[in-house]
Amino acid sequence: MHREKWGTKLGFMLAAMGSAVGLGNIWRFSFVAGNNGGGAFLLLYLLFVLIIGIPLLLTEVSIGRKAESDVVGSFQKLAKGTPWYLTGFFGIISAFLILSFYAVVAGWAIFYFWNYINGSFFTQPAVGYEGAFGQFISHTWHPIAWTALFMILTIIIVLSGVKKGIEAANKIFMPLLALILIALAIFSLSLDGASEGVKFLFQPNWSALSEPSIYIAALGQAFFSLSLGMGAMLTYGSYLRKENKLPSAALGIGLMDTFFAVISGLVIFPAVFAFGIDPSSGPPLVFITLPSIFEQMPFGGIVGLVFFFALILASLSSSVSILEVPTAYFMRVFGWTRFSTSVLMGSIMFVMGIAVSLGFGIWSGITPIGERNILDSMDYIASNILLPLGGLSMALLVGWYFKKSEALESADLSSSSIGGFWYFIVKWMAPVLIVLIFLNKIGIIF
Repeated sequence: MHREKWGTKLGFMLAAMGSAVGLGNIWRFSFVAGNNGGGAFLLLYLLFVLIIGIPLLLTEVSIGRKAESDVVGSFQKLAKGTPWYLTGFFGIISAFLILSFYAVVAGWAIFYFWNYINGSFFTQPAVGYEGAFGQFISHTWHPIAWTALFMILTIIIVLSGVKKGIEAANKIFMPLLALILIALAIFSLSLDGASEGVKFLFQPNWSALSEPSIYIAALGQAFFSLSLGMGAMLTYGSYLRKENKLPSAALGIGLMDTFFAVISGLVIFPAVFAFGIDPSSGPPLVFITLPSIFEQMPFGGIVGLVFFFALILASLSSSVSILEVPTAYFMRVFGWTRFSTSVLMGSIMFVMGIAVSLGFGIWSGITPIGERNILDSMDYIASNILLPLGGLSMALLVGWYFKKSEALESADLSSSSIGGFWYFIVKWMAPVLIVLIFLNKIGIIF
């Protein structure tokens, strides 16, 4: 079966950036940074992106390009006759788990976008923004309809192919998202009292560096922010031509991902502080705090509309890469067409998403893991267990299974002065640090 290829190296980089830049960049990064010492966290995060994130990104993409296969097929090809390929299923399973809840949250963003288009969220609803959000997500079928719309958009892009679907979409999404976020950041910084938000984000609180937890938080953020461990980057790498050089691409993707995280912080925090609101994280920040801020702003209705449009773009660029992981695998194994495979995979994820959505309403009493609802339980398994294990298996394959010369060649670093440093990171540092992230996430260490 002929393997599809990217049209251009830039097309690959924009698609990979799209995969990395998602909801987490927009709502999680700023909160984690602000709560972990602001500028001190930012410096640590940048350091970890450079010494762990980008080398691991290069590792994952190099496996895909070398094998020219999906996340399971790559291990089967490169570690023949070993059970190594089984670790590829961490990626397939995590893709199903992650997209089934990701689509639900992205559906909420489309609902908000619609409510800004028709003007009903320009002013506070009678029950308040918190009440409106609670009523909406606990409704039985309403959020599911918006989830369905988001999944349909995702499926359409993936079934259109690597070049005509994923690459073409990201060539529009990523520049547009960058322009929107820069414009929103400039507006946010112009508000009275915005400087407090800038301080919260950038002023280093050096005493925070004495806390072990800040190192783990920065390390985890660097790992998760680049969408490593699932095989999305590996799958995208498998569509690269051999002549495309990987180190410059990995560096560009890592730096642009960081740019998006920081610029999102500059959209959110100056506004939050300008209106004297306590910063929070995740869905409450985006769906309750920000709409109440937009209401008090000049041109707030338009700002809200543009912000939720940006959120949809960021969600779509990521969801496409997640759906591509199982699509590529099942197309190869069963010889199905891209059309039928992406529709089937997307439909299964949508059905799983129904359970996630009902977990905020009639199934809110169901807590599969401890006190966690359905969404948080899926997130816990995928983010805290499967992704670190997936990332670990890739680092071990390249660092320990490959010969050093083979590893350097696959990453285009044979004649590079930094080749030895990269190899040392992948062989020794990355496995240790990923194990630390894993132990921290499952609650064994600090």
